[in-house]
Amino acid sequence: MAKITRITTQQKRSDRYNIFLDDGQGEKYGFSVDESILIEYRLRKNLELDDIMVSTLVRKDTLHKSYTLAIHFLSYRMRTEKEIYDYLVKKEIDAEHIKQIMDKLINEKLVDDKQFAEAFVRTRIETTSKGPQLVKKELLEKGVTPGTAEEAINLYTYAIQYERAEKWVGKKLNGSKNKSFKQQVQQLQGTLMQKGFTQDVIQDVLADVDERKDDAAEWDALVKQGEKLLRKHRQKTSGYELRNKIKEGLYRKGFSIDQIKQFLDEYDTNNE
Repeated sequence: MAKITRITTQQKRSDRYNIFLDDGQGEKYGFSVDESILIEYRLRKNLELDDIMVSTLVRKDTLHKSYTLAIHFLSYRMRTEKEIYDYLVKKEIDAEHIKQIMDKLINEKLVDDKQFAEAFVRTRIETTSKGPQLVKKELLEKGVTPGTAEEAINLYTYAIQYERAEKWVGKKLNGSKNKSFKQQVQQLQGTLMQKGFTQDVIQDVLADVDERKDDAAEWDALVKQGEKLLRKHRQKTSGYELRNKIKEGLYRKGFSIDQIKQFLDEYDTNNE
């Protein structure tokens, strides 16, 4: 048996205490504990402790320090169960203690994947232009189960998707002076897919997009591309073959046959 001879407050941590013991061979440092453990076990001067109790107190304090570490990690933002678990593993916390910490955090509602997923979706809706499929992918990467992620992503309704996608398309459309309207629309469609918007929303947003077509900008883009093709091919070809080269090149870039014919007719007129 060892007897507690002194209990002192640590210099850098006023909530932690050093316990000094005497086992019959003189006083020496025994261990340190958090204030909550000091109170729970009523540790005081002259209290006798056997080896089992000392081990229990040390183990209890180690668990408390690990739990405090998890709480500190949670203080910056909400975390998923997997994020907390991975963090504790990284900190080399004992596996048995990790389970106890996780159970306690979940029981105290300090970690709740359902609540996390819903808050995460709302934040992504408000702060990014990402669509629901990309947001769901992020949730899965953070360890949220597919069922929980699917339930949370329902907050990202069709109406919200449509509003976000339409607003983004409105900003980007007619933004390129060197691409045909069709080519711009195809690029926007691909980008919306990459952003994670659903196919039905993309189709609906782009369905009436022709109404926003800027004919003057379209013609300017065609002229630029047409002149570029002329410079590229007229050194090696001429006449019918040259016209075909230009026609094929402009058609592949998404310009209409009527506009291409108009450009070629003007070119022929200017070179008569």
